[in-house]
Amino acid sequence: MPGGVGIRGHGYSAVPVDTHAVQACVGIRGHGHSPRYCPRVPDPRALLLLPRPLEGFILADQARDLLRADGVVAADPPRVPYGAVARLPQPLRDRLARGTARRLLRTLRGDLRAVAIFHPVQWPLASALLQARPQAELWYGRWDRYELAYDASPAMRRRLAALHEQAAERSSLTFVVSGKLAELERDAGREAQLVGLAADSFPAPDPRGAVIAVSLGHLGWRTDWALLRGVAERMPELVLLLVGAWHEDECKDDADFRWCRAAPNLVWLGRRSDEEAARLILCADVGILPFRVEPFNDAALPYRILKYARLGRRTISPELAGVHTWDRAVTTAAGADAFVAALREQAGTRLQADEELRAWALEQTAERVNAPLWERLRALGMA
Repeated sequence: MPGGVGIRGHGYSAVPVDTHAVQACVGIRGHGHSPRYCPRVPDPRALLLLPRPLEGFILADQARDLLRADGVVAADPPRVPYGAVARLPQPLRDRLARGTARRLLRTLRGDLRAVAIFHPVQWPLASALLQARPQAELWYGRWDRYELAYDASPAMRRRLAALHEQAAERSSLTFVVSGKLAELERDAGREAQLVGLAADSFPAPDPRGAVIAVSLGHLGWRTDWALLRGVAERMPELVLLLVGAWHEDECKDDADFRWCRAAPNLVWLGRRSDEEAARLILCADVGILPFRVEPFNDAALPYRILKYARLGRRTISPELAGVHTWDRAVTTAAGADAFVAALREQAGTRLQADEELRAWALEQTAERVNAPLWERLRALGMA
């Protein structure tokens, strides 16, 4: 577990942590101060020891909520990662923890009442803090069975189990995310408070009226990025699945392309196999053909129209002459406003496909569309 806490898959970084929470108040959070600098905290009462910087902490939403309280501050990981300290022999581990605690407490002057940790590897530092501030209590947050981490060696698992027991026995408030974790603490003769998880910062677009569209194929010169931008800006309920390779070299100087690359409701999925693409079309209400209106595109009959139709999805296209060949499957729209209106008409189709359209598309077999060629072959005595 080199560099960082090293418990992968549990919200920890696999790269070295080099934030300096224990020096000059860098990394002390709370009271509206910058996450990277603040003056001495006036009267800290509770200290959250973050196992990762807040932005990457799995319980960040709950930590931010607690930081709203007067006197609650948080410290980023120290220069020497918690996991590295936990692997040291106990005398060296305790010595290093005491030194870190002294530096941290020089910043945190005040009547410290609580120290919160979120992983057993933080127990050595928490223990040193509590020895220096015996009036404080320990809070121990547990969101996983850290001592059974997949990438921990048998020796490290035993050490994590021992650190967990020490922290849990000292804890005045153990809070856990699942009923099973609470049950494990009860089985060990300890009490735990079930708190669950929060995901306040995770986006929650309104699913009512959402329109899921799919674009299949090349994303480059032919694409009307201004149209896509206009549609996405006007239609917050849109989710557009972009299935196909995109070509930065063709569009890097296009401001609308750059906007589309950053837009949250445009989901760039890259090149996919036909089997994958078909399933993605099933997830959508409608297919789109976002081509520029220009001579190169005007006469084309894009394959994607038929592919969408084979799954019961119509295509919405700009006004291009070639697409009228398959009027049965295409709705044309001139401009972003008309495109938005056409998309909204298709909301919910993913739950009830157009079976007549699907039947028509499945009839467009190679043998059927090649009928004029077969007639010519027969005329030439070749069929």
